[in-house]
Amino acid sequence: MENHVGVMGLGIYLPKSFMTAKEISEKTKGVWSEAAVIEKLGVVKKTIPGDGDGAQKMGALAASAAIKDAGISAAEIDCVLCITEEWKEYPITTSANYIIREIGAENAWGLDVQNRCCTCVSAIKVAKDILMADDDVTTVLIAGGYRNCDFVNYEDNETSFMFDLAAGGGAIILRKNLGCNLVLGSHIISDGSLARSAGVRVGGTEVPVTRENIDDYFVLEIMEPAIMKDRLKEVSMKNWNECISRAFEKSDLERKIDYLAILHFKRSAHEAFLAENGLTWQQSIYLEEYGHLGQLDQILSLYLARNEGRLKNGDNIVTLAAGIGYTWAANVIKWGKCLYEF
Repeated sequence: MENHVGVMGLGIYLPKSFMTAKEISEKTKGVWSEAAVIEKLGVVKKTIPGDGDGAQKMGALAASAAIKDAGISAAEIDCVLCITEEWKEYPITTSANYIIREIGAENAWGLDVQNRCCTCVSAIKVAKDILMADDDVTTVLIAGGYRNCDFVNYEDNETSFMFDLAAGGGAIILRKNLGCNLVLGSHIISDGSLARSAGVRVGGTEVPVTRENIDDYFVLEIMEPAIMKDRLKEVSMKNWNECISRAFEKSDLERKIDYLAILHFKRSAHEAFLAENGLTWQQSIYLEEYGHLGQLDQILSLYLARNEGRLKNGDNIVTLAAGIGYTWAANVIKWGKCLYEF
């Protein structure tokens, strides 16, 4: 068999604390009712950080869980691609190296990767490319933490699509020539016209934090609302479908999705996307009990689906994401034991 890459292990860390739809409604001062939060935003409850739930630490805890799940030792990891968000315990510290230290991956080198909520899907492509190109790398750990829920302003209705932002950690281990759960084709599309459509306005070099604007520091904003709304409406679904089609082409497979690991977004859009692709509700997991864990949603979806027995031998799994900035990406994973020769 030719060289290939397979998914070896999955790990999740979820804080014990939750925010309910009722609590989200109260944070909006009644602009959003509890029923609307559930039915429209698709959040029954979401994970929020408790004491000590820093993004880097949650990523390390998920990494440890993935190592246990894979049945390997940390010493077997050659490379750590860290997908921890920029909001973390200490700015300008290297999250990959923190994970290496915490899990005891003494033989690994690390790299921080960041592509907003698209980071995990993008990192899977990067990890596969490294594994296929570098004879010294056999096992790659992708791991990270996320708690951008800290930046949500529930009184800003323009950012209501961010009210689902949650917290947690996720990890996935890829191994060269594993013989199962094959990572096949990937495709990524970026649109630079949306690069500054949303983000945190205060706190960078353009608008440094001052005594006067300190209350605006921990706030996510839509900085270019007209551009974002019009452009996303024009290209978002088209780009997602192109990513899926191209990922299947690169996998030498007919476009047929058996399970979709997709990020959390509003309920009507999730249902519409399933319908457009001929998928049933059982062929994806809607993360209404967790919220949107940013780039970790695909790992959580795979983890839950595997543990619930939804992933069958030979299934075509698509991991699908979009990240503010804006980037869209998809991977195809052939689940189970290899069913064919390369």
